[in-house]
Amino acid sequence: MAESQCGHAASALSLQTTFSLLLLTVHHLRLPPQSAMGVAYSVGEVDHLYTFFVQWSPEIYTKGNKKRRHPHYLIREKQQKHYLVGEKNKVAVINKLLSNPVNPAANNWEIITVKDPKRRLSLCSSEDSEADEPDYQREDDDALPVLDDESQLVDGYHLKRLAPHLPARTQCHPWQLVYSTAIHGSSLKTLYRNMAGLDSPVLLVIKDMHQKVFGAFSSDPFKVSKYCYGTGETFLFSFNPDFQAYRWSGENSYFVSGNLESLQIGGGGGGFGLWLDADLYHGSSFSCPTFHNESLSTQEDFVVQDLEVWTVQN
Repeated sequence: MAESQCGHAASALSLQTTFSLLLLTVHHLRLPPQSAMGVAYSVGEVDHLYTFFVQWSPEIYTKGNKKRRHPHYLIREKQQKHYLVGEKNKVAVINKLLSNPVNPAANNWEIITVKDPKRRLSLCSSEDSEADEPDYQREDDDALPVLDDESQLVDGYHLKRLAPHLPARTQCHPWQLVYSTAIHGSSLKTLYRNMAGLDSPVLLVIKDMHQKVFGAFSSDPFKVSKYCYGTGETFLFSFNPDFQAYRWSGENSYFVSGNLESLQIGGGGGGFGLWLDADLYHGSSFSCPTFHNESLSTQEDFVVQDLEVWTVQN
């Protein structure tokens, strides 16, 4: 079965640095030793690591809980421009780790102080010169994704509810329409072809014949692949009628899989979280272990009226 062959993307951080930071977190929070065992599962790129912490302690890391949020500091990898987020009361301990001459990987990291809650933006800077690069970031709940093209399916209402669930790396970048059934026709092959060469996350939005809007955010562009791909950033969502996001459960890693006959998102049970046929006309949505979701549409089997895929312009 294809799902059994799913694997993770290659690590974006050195294993030594990532594991050191994870051990620091476990030690500082005085978590039981068995808690550290789950960490190795999420060692990989920074976004996947951050998703692990969100799943582990949502009351601390999610945007919705403002009462327990603390001032954040950014720990930045100098050359690769990867980031981890830490709280003020943990900075001294992290700084001690990064100052350890025994760990050569620590020299690649530095701590950036969050100075001004009103200013944004550092992580969105595309400049390589540190002299021109702002040195801090604070989340802005009012920031909404900006669409560079006209959408037949997405408006301000949808964007406002999706925004808190989109990863930080998508902020401050415009979204471009990469595929639309209204423009490109209904063909999965064309959808794949339009995404060839992309290296950015995508947002899939569907409206079915019952006028229900739903879809998925994928950490990776859709493609034909023998194996499953994607990270824990991937999630399903539905406006049916109220907004509901179904994030990664951590139960399996069957995020996205695609071939010329169909596109599948989520799985591991009796059906896929979201499935589309080669004509992008028939689809289905079942509860699946990957996201512990309900059916995204009114019925498990649906007919597509319109479909759009958006990607971030870096």
